[in-house]
Amino acid sequence: MPPSPQPAAPESGDLSGPVAEDLALYREKFRLRLPESLDDLNGPADGVVGLPLHIAWSGMTSYDMSNPRQRMGLYRTLLHEGLHEDLPRYLNHDLLLQLWPVLRKLVGRTVRTVWEEAFPQLASRARAAA
Repeated sequence: MPPSPQPAAPESGDLSGPVAEDLALYREKFRLRLPESLDDLNGPADGVVGLPLHIAWSGMTSYDMSNPRQRMGLYRTLLHEGLHEDLPRYLNHDLLLQLWPVLRKLVGRTVRTVWEEAFPQLASRARAAA
């Protein structure tokens, strides 16, 4: 039997009550992790990057920056699991801008929205690449 189609995820304007509160808390979790500026992101652009277990709690813990798939996986993991103090240490400003048009499609809607609202240059990079 073919799987039944999944309904589209509701937009935040369509929600009320506890669901809206949960979404607001989820967004706030990611918003509080953001750096003050993308210029604060001074992470490595090459070499092998090892992540601590509080970030890489499942799967790979070491990423080769010369491997495009590993680099993208590292950034996806960091955007979802990295804490406020982790992001400047592991993310690189130039690489984030370079990767964003594809990376934004690999992260959850909430993460994408929070980052693009805080840093309009990310959203403009995505529009320019489209």
